[in-house]
Amino acid sequence: MITTAIRHSVSDYGKWKTVYDTFTPTSGGAKYARVNRSVDDPNMVTIVAGFETLELAKSFLNNPNLKAKMTEAGVVGSPRIEINEEVESI
Repeated sequence: MITTAIRHSVSDYGKWKTVYDTFTPTSGGAKYARVNRSVDDPNMVTIVAGFETLELAKSFLNNPNLKAKMTEAGVVGSPRIEINEEVESI
């Protein structure tokens, strides 16, 4: 399993979530997606998603619609994006 983590700040969580729901990682082939909010800053969001292959993960992350939706949703600054290979699940 390939996992991605996208962390970014948003101007308004409610607005962001409404737009996010129209373009989730699962709509781009992810098996799951989890939305997380910082306990210290409710407008700091991390989305963790699991993809079967690296190609599917990269396809979602490189989709031009992702950047457009992030802009529409009010993402502030540049997101931090990580791609990892799951090696163990306990």
